[in-house]
Amino acid sequence: MSGERIVIATSDGSCPATLFAPASRAPAPAVIFFMDGLGIRPVLFEMCERIAAAGYVVLLPDLYYRAGATTPISAKELFANPANRAKLAPLIASTDNLRAGRDDTRAFLAVLAGRGDVAGTRVGVTGYCMGGGIALTAAAMHPDRIAAAASFHGGRLATDSEKSPHRFAGSIRARVLVAGADQDESFPLAQKDALAQAFATGGVDARVEIWPNLLHGWTMRDFPIYQADGAERHFRELIALLDATLKA
Repeated sequence: MSGERIVIATSDGSCPATLFAPASRAPAPAVIFFMDGLGIRPVLFEMCERIAAAGYVVLLPDLYYRAGATTPISAKELFANPANRAKLAPLIASTDNLRAGRDDTRAFLAVLAGRGDVAGTRVGVTGYCMGGGIALTAAAMHPDRIAAAASFHGGRLATDSEKSPHRFAGSIRARVLVAGADQDESFPLAQKDALAQAFATGGVDARVEIWPNLLHGWTMRDFPIYQADGAERHFRELIALLDATLKA
């Protein structure tokens, strides 16, 4: 299974992206994969290929395109030398929940709607770390198109920020799964409860959970805190959500 490299025109420039399709090449529902803060790298390709193998066309956009061409930072380099984290700051600052979840996603959805290998108009989204908040925001900003939204180890999902995803929760019409880690300061129980309440108030079909014995970033195989059982659970739960909403 190989990825197709494309470039998507957005309101702010040209966004490189990779598309992954099922081996059958038959039309299939689409999923947008919102990357974590470390950015595009081989482990994300592996994850997208696995989702594609489950019967989905998967779009993986490089959300750091506004920062121009960048040199990827490997997880090994990042964790071996914390000073490398400073290199991520301008990249992370180049996007946010609204720029990616509202503006960029509008362009992503338009591209998917025009492809013959995509079945139907309703899509799923899944996001990791910063991509978790982007996935929830995308679902709120495009409720007529997004039928399923998942966030795994997403942080700052219910804060005082005007761009906090919980502020837009009432607009979501997708089925939602939010899974945080019990050892993650970026998504403490207070945020979990606030997000769950926002979904309940908006009448959203949502599960907001804290999974035990996990650290922030547990799904990423290139991270030293990767947890295989937790990562497998994430895939099972994600595919079940997508199947229930996009294939039922």
